[in-house]
Amino acid sequence: MPATMPMPKYHQIYLLLREQLHEGHYEQDLPGELALVKQFGVARVTLRRALEQLASEGLITRQAGRGTRSLVSREAAGRPAPADGQRAHLSGLLENLVTASLSTRIKVIEVETVTASMQVAEAMQIEFGSPVQKAVRVRSTAEGPLSHITTYVPASIGRKFGRAELARKPILTLLEESGVEVGRAYQTISARLADSRVAAHLDVAVGTALLAVRRLVMDAQERPIQWLHGLYRPDRYEYQMQLSRVGDIDAKVWVSDDVSTRMHPQH
Repeated sequence: MPATMPMPKYHQIYLLLREQLHEGHYEQDLPGELALVKQFGVARVTLRRALEQLASEGLITRQAGRGTRSLVSREAAGRPAPADGQRAHLSGLLENLVTASLSTRIKVIEVETVTASMQVAEAMQIEFGSPVQKAVRVRSTAEGPLSHITTYVPASIGRKFGRAELARKPILTLLEESGVEVGRAYQTISARLADSRVAAHLDVAVGTALLAVRRLVMDAQERPIQWLHGLYRPDRYEYQMQLSRVGDIDAKVWVSDDVSTRMHPQH
């Protein structure tokens, strides 16, 4: 295991085995402890801590003399594609954001009116220093923190909702309730290392690699109405896209095994 990674070795093993279990690498029995110790190059106590975490989540069962068995079903391991009616084309993704967000909890960290930085002003096509509402929220599943989201909307719109509303409803719903006709969005996905502030909110080690999403949402008149920065735990969030030669796009997001349905992108 790479000694330079910021998270403890047992957690690295836990994440790798968890991923292998969900990918169907082990139909029933996992390799024995000695084999796994040799595979990962760690002490037995380190491996056992990782296995205990997997067992506590109901992913494996451990019995003396019978080894370690996977409890992940073939259906769950394969993560089959959603049934007809669950898959969404690009034109419907914004609606799916709202639907998916209902399966998570929101904690509002910060809401305030600030002056737009140069980056925010450029993205939202407004003058530098213009007032915007900045909101910082953390979304969680039953398993724990999922994402750290920062959004900016024009102050003229943001003054129509505050902390209480942001804690109850998806921001896209609040925009529409404020009289905005949501149009399309532009999104980029990259990676970023967690700083101390974000790491504390997402319950990860400082320097952990996170998925970074940036999204600019436009209204029906092609005016920017929301600029979003989202940071996601990659062990609880997965973005998948299927592209065809003629340009059709199917997209979906997987959010933690504790959430019973495979969800589309959410905010």
